[in-house]
Amino acid sequence: MAGSAERAPRWVLGWMLRWVLLACWVPHAGTGHWVPGGGMSGLPSRHSRVSPVSFLYRESRRKTPVAVALKENERLFGDSAVGMSIKTPKVAFRYFQDLLGKQIDNPQVALYQSRFPEHELMKDEKRQTVIFKLSQALQYSPEEMLGMVLNYSRGLAEEFAEQPIKDAVITVPAYFNQAERRAVLHAARMADLKVLQLINDNTAVALNYGVFRRKDINATAQNIMFYDMGAGSTVCTIVTYQTVKTKDSGTQPQLQIQGIGYDRTLGGLEMELRLRDYLAKLFNDQHPSKDVRKNPRAMAKLLKEANRLKTVLSANADHMAQIEGLLDDIDFKAKVSRQEFEDLCSDLFQRVPGPVQQALSSAEMNMDGIDQVILVGGATRVPKVQEVLLKAVGKEELGKNINADEAAAMGAVYQAAALSKAFKVKPFMVRDAAMFPIQVEFTREVEEDDKSKSLKHNKRILFQRMAPYPQRKVITFNRYTDDFEFYVSYGDLSFLNQDDLRIFGSLNLTTVRLKGVGESFKKHSDYESKGIKAHFNMDESGVLSLDRVESVFETLVEDKLEEESTLTKLGNTISSLFGGGGHTPEAGENLTDSVQVSHLGKDPKEERETVKEEELSKSSGTDAAKAEEEKKIKAPKKQKVVHEITMELDVNDVPDLLEDELKSSMKKLQDLTVRDLEKQEREKSANSLESFIFETQDKLYQEEYLFVSTEQEREEISKKLSEASNWMEEEGYAAATKELKDKLAELKKLCRNLFFRVEERRKWPERLAALESLLNHSNIFLKGARMIPESDQIFTEVELGTLEKAINETMVWKNETLAEQNKLSPAEKPVLLSKDIELKIAGLDREVQYLLNKAKFAKPKPKKEKNDTKSDSGKNATATSESENTIPPTEGKQEGKEGERRTAVRPTIPCNGPNRAVPLLARCPCARTARCPRGGPSCRCASRAVHKLKRRFLPGS
Repeated sequence: MAGSAERAPRWVLGWMLRWVLLACWVPHAGTGHWVPGGGMSGLPSRHSRVSPVSFLYRESRRKTPVAVALKENERLFGDSAVGMSIKTPKVAFRYFQDLLGKQIDNPQVALYQSRFPEHELMKDEKRQTVIFKLSQALQYSPEEMLGMVLNYSRGLAEEFAEQPIKDAVITVPAYFNQAERRAVLHAARMADLKVLQLINDNTAVALNYGVFRRKDINATAQNIMFYDMGAGSTVCTIVTYQTVKTKDSGTQPQLQIQGIGYDRTLGGLEMELRLRDYLAKLFNDQHPSKDVRKNPRAMAKLLKEANRLKTVLSANADHMAQIEGLLDDIDFKAKVSRQEFEDLCSDLFQRVPGPVQQALSSAEMNMDGIDQVILVGGATRVPKVQEVLLKAVGKEELGKNINADEAAAMGAVYQAAALSKAFKVKPFMVRDAAMFPIQVEFTREVEEDDKSKSLKHNKRILFQRMAPYPQRKVITFNRYTDDFEFYVSYGDLSFLNQDDLRIFGSLNLTTVRLKGVGESFKKHSDYESKGIKAHFNMDESGVLSLDRVESVFETLVEDKLEEESTLTKLGNTISSLFGGGGHTPEAGENLTDSVQVSHLGKDPKEERETVKEEELSKSSGTDAAKAEEEKKIKAPKKQKVVHEITMELDVNDVPDLLEDELKSSMKKLQDLTVRDLEKQEREKSANSLESFIFETQDKLYQEEYLFVSTEQEREEISKKLSEASNWMEEEGYAAATKELKDKLAELKKLCRNLFFRVEERRKWPERLAALESLLNHSNIFLKGARMIPESDQIFTEVELGTLEKAINETMVWKNETLAEQNKLSPAEKPVLLSKDIELKIAGLDREVQYLLNKAKFAKPKPKKEKNDTKSDSGKNATATSESENTIPPTEGKQEGKEGERRTAVRPTIPCNGPNRAVPLLARCPCARTARCPRGGPSCRCASRAVHKLKRRFLPGS
């Protein structure tokens, strides 16, 4: 049987953040839950998700029920709301997504009422839709309910991401029509969310599947069938994967929706309801004097147990259903077998192949063309569902290599990342399909053969069934010269059964009235009409809109002769002065080109003759040739004139919410959110005060607190804590948030000195040990620096003296402060403070680091050559010996190097010390020799003392 969650809901509320993207999701037609890492799902599912970075909700679970409990002064969501559905069923709402975009007379509303009789549904007189009535003051529409869920999900995501979230990608069932999609958009707006896209949940599943199998997709088409049975509905989708060439990104993988089939009421919820009714019958049989069906709380308990029982029967042949205190403190226990469960749902299992046949029919394919069938949704875990489906598709096995609960949510997350500017993901082309055809209908007057006039009704298909979107379409009306109206409606829906047609609602979408058509014709009476053009757009969310209507006219316009500019005239004058007006071959060629352009359609012989005549009559016909050259006659152009037509739209299916109504709903939800936040803040303040009282009362008798406090101080603190505790019990439950915070601040102020003394004594050992260690190392460093021979010394006496002074001052301060502290009582304010120790450590460390940095970048000085006066013979002998052991450089190069040494400026780097800089000794320490193997600080000829110092205090140098 199905898992505990029928199918993670998915209306993926994809939230874009810089480093985390969240998607939250609502179930399609069933219970819904949120799952971290996803989004809001289609209407029959049961869980929602948030973010590709998985995280746990407050209940430490990946899935949370999509449920809302609305009490007089608080709202509950998730598991808390489900718990409330057992205590007070009337205030807990689930599966309300089935009512989106439905009028009160829709069969789906009656079905919902029969499933949940504890809820009172009333009619919205303006829109004829449904409203949940809790009391005279508390009334909410399904859109407002969904807005609450979206806002709550967004809050969870913001708490995790620690950033505000405004953008969302929401997944909806593929069978949602225009009214239902608009209702979801209204709900998102009430939650103050910007919807980047409504993505069909089956498309999101297909995208998630393809993203993780990019390498397996190639130019050869692969057809995959996804069978998705959730809590409230079933959708079967056929998807084609293959690579395509794009202009911008080259060859990229693409998925295309080929066919869709669905059953709105086939899902895990219906199975649970059958099992609930069966358990109720067993209880009534056991207790004939009782009728459990009349008790909403008892029925809610039975529904919860039915869900658990269905889950257990997935892996067991039978199981014991048991509920303590089901009705009038009577316990209920009954054994149910899997066979009994399958018999209860036998008619449901017969409907399992239906969506498969619909999908194959819409795709015009058969099962031979399907490469694999993959299961999605929690209800597909029911063994009987898999058995019937496997027989229907005729495959060897069913694919289970996709997360049945989270696939749609994660696909929506990827789409949200692709739409976001904060993320860069690999392109994956998505071609979704509109499930229901849409057409335009209009009536016009026609003249019959007998010259009588009659009205003719016309239909034009705007979007075919399974037409890809987003897409723009233009319909042209050619025979209207005055104001008229047309209708937008659904096309042929014969592929739906009668039950689905009744649930579908109105087939008429919009009536469009055009005004200003006749006026446009009068205004442009000299122009040729090209018709009235209506521009339609089906956007990425599958929502149809009429962008604009315009009247288009055309006329032929001859271009005016181009007059020669002043600059051209000046150029021709200068050319005639210097060139004598002669005709060069190039000029002749240019003239020929211009003639060809000017006389389109002229015979080539005539053109050559014209050119020859002009060349022969240079002197006599110069003015005429120039005139021909100056005036370029072009063919007449078509001038297009567009006249905007005013349009009035009347929505015929489910009227949209007016702007004032939307703002009113937004304010209502915001007020509820503010109230919830204030309540949470008060609870947090009360908890903080209570925990502080108990923790402090316990601390007063701990050894470290007893050591640094007097009896009198402890008694005073204990008295205040007891008074605060009594106040919490007597008056605190009704106290305001500010009063609670003030009480806490008063107690913290009273205990501040005690806590300070304890905290200081905790820090002393570590801080003093660090100071002592630094003093020891600084002394060792100072001694080592003073041992460097004068010829290799890199530190000045001032620098070493400054370090020595800092060491002595720190040592004296430490000894004096410790001596003074030892004279004080532990209950007195300490003079040895951890912050002072840290300051002394930082000051001494700064002096040591200054010298270490200098040693790190310094190079030993080269030894000076002796200039003692020697005899010529001695000089010659020295030169001879050197020449034998070294290769003398050329004179020019040697002089250049010596010049560089004499004039080189030593670069410096900034230092932490006051107004000091460390010189970078750029000269090679081997400069005294003619052959330096490397140069730089790693030269072997560097002073051993310097290297020893560096190895000691600069690891890795």
